[in-house]
Amino acid sequence: MGKSKDKPQLHAIKGGKAAKPAAVKAALVRPDKSAKTVALTPVNDDQPVIALDLGAAKLSPAMTAYFQKCQDKLGFVPNVLVAYAFDTVKLEAFVAMYNDLMLGPSGLSKLEREMIAVAVSSQNRCYYCLTAHGAAVRQYAGNPLLGEQIVMNYRAARLPRRQRAMLDFAVKLTAEPWSVEDADRDALRRVGFSDRDIWDISTIIGFFNMSNRVATATDMRPNEAYHGQAR
Repeated sequence: MGKSKDKPQLHAIKGGKAAKPAAVKAALVRPDKSAKTVALTPVNDDQPVIALDLGAAKLSPAMTAYFQKCQDKLGFVPNVLVAYAFDTVKLEAFVAMYNDLMLGPSGLSKLEREMIAVAVSSQNRCYYCLTAHGAAVRQYAGNPLLGEQIVMNYRAARLPRRQRAMLDFAVKLTAEPWSVEDADRDALRRVGFSDRDIWDISTIIGFFNMSNRVATATDMRPNEAYHGQAR
């Protein structure tokens, strides 16, 4: 919404203060009784989806079906998919990688994978991913408190040793990747993660560091529906 051209009105304050000099009084802007009050209209926070004007490509049959599946299952198409839809090749690659990491076979539960996404996104302060994946943690955990704790500071959550070690690793690899060494991998092994699990943890961390940066660089806006989910 554009800014109003009307100047702000100064209203007199009743009290026992001394009267202002005439020159100062003359300088005050007096209320214009004929002016109409402009009502502030709320603007959807998720529009436009990104700050870049990239247009949209024609979806492939596979992606058309996938978008419809999202609509049927979620009630909306996640805005990250809408953002990638300017290029079908990039969209399909993103969807394939996401589905493999977050939904495919793994020694990590879906909740644990979402917890990694949120811990990484919290470190990077990514509005889109914190909103979307914070909602996923609340939903998978059936616990709004856990979702909020990991969004704000995962260390505040009373987590099992396995999950605490997993998130410690996720944050270290995000904030100081050069400092990760054998001791960090051994810490994961000691709480029961296999080497394949460590691979999965690491690739999810890498994926969300990439996604966070793309989302932040393009001002990607999460669907408003996420904010009220699983609370």
